[in-house]
Amino acid sequence: MDKAGKAGIKKFAILLFVAFLVFLWGLNEIWVEKWFSNGLYPLIALFQRSVSSLFPFAIGDFLYAILIVLICWKTFSFFRKRPFNRDLWKILLISLLNLGLGLYIAFKLLWGLNYNRPQIHTQLQIGNQLYDKKQLLKLADFFLNKINNLQAQLDQQKDKPLYTKTQLFNETKAAYDQLAKHQSFFKYKIASIKPAISGWLTSKMGIEGYYNPLSGEANVNMLIPNFVLPYVTCHEVAHQISVSKEDEANLVGYLTSIHSNDLYFQYSGYYNMLRSILFEIMLKYPDQYLAYREKLPEELLAKFKIERDFWVKYNGQMSAYMSKTFDQLLKLNNQRKGIDSYQDIVLWLYNYHKHEL
Repeated sequence: MDKAGKAGIKKFAILLFVAFLVFLWGLNEIWVEKWFSNGLYPLIALFQRSVSSLFPFAIGDFLYAILIVLICWKTFSFFRKRPFNRDLWKILLISLLNLGLGLYIAFKLLWGLNYNRPQIHTQLQIGNQLYDKKQLLKLADFFLNKINNLQAQLDQQKDKPLYTKTQLFNETKAAYDQLAKHQSFFKYKIASIKPAISGWLTSKMGIEGYYNPLSGEANVNMLIPNFVLPYVTCHEVAHQISVSKEDEANLVGYLTSIHSNDLYFQYSGYYNMLRSILFEIMLKYPDQYLAYREKLPEELLAKFKIERDFWVKYNGQMSAYMSKTFDQLLKLNNQRKGIDSYQDIVLWLYNYHKHEL
């Protein structure tokens, strides 16, 4: 094996050792919380957002593109410079392992270790008490009443225009600032929220928004229906303040949106959570679900149809494929229930609001 091959083996040994240390770090959620989520990560995130906020577009997507081009160029150069023999494939294997280890370490240290922190609902002092059928239906009634009351108020604001990206992102920052007055967990310094570079492609992939660990940006698909946008934006910002797990980001996004001074944000939060509650009723009590649908006002059913039609228009067969892929990603990142973990939000919603039911 030539000098480059030996250097690759040495590099592999170093990266493997570092990756092992990072893996061990992730096994202790107290260490993760103290030294990463509340220590290293906020410094990294602030630096990332300080840089990315200077650009009006999502620079993280370009960083991904540069990374892909760089990998392709390195691969091409690798084969161009070396003769085809047995050592070539050994060196290639080591190079691929080094790449994988490097990406693993970078992902974990830029953001991914947050998956291993203690559950957010404990920090927010929200219980974990199970609910029964009667309590679940009461929770649905509570949310439906909230939506009906907000809709009545919004009907008086029919002339309000659709959100521009500036209005949407500024109000999201204001919503986090509002909640941070009462709980420091929601503190959000230096906002960096961007529209997805390609709303069409993002919609085709079945994605409402995403967090970019390379740039620290929260990216939002601006093509999704307007009544969904405020909650989705609050959800993506939750990832920026060290909330990695999707069910927990749902909780933080919901709490932020309903405590906003903007009625549209409040409506968006209650609307998106009612969907999860209705889904829970459908899963556990399908007969009751059919009866409950009769209680839903036509205006709310029309919004459900607008959403469904939107995803049918863009998504097609890609939706099922992306759901399976996302399910596996969740399981790999310390969420063993996969996409079913989204329903944990219903449990937390019940415990958060049970004194009001």
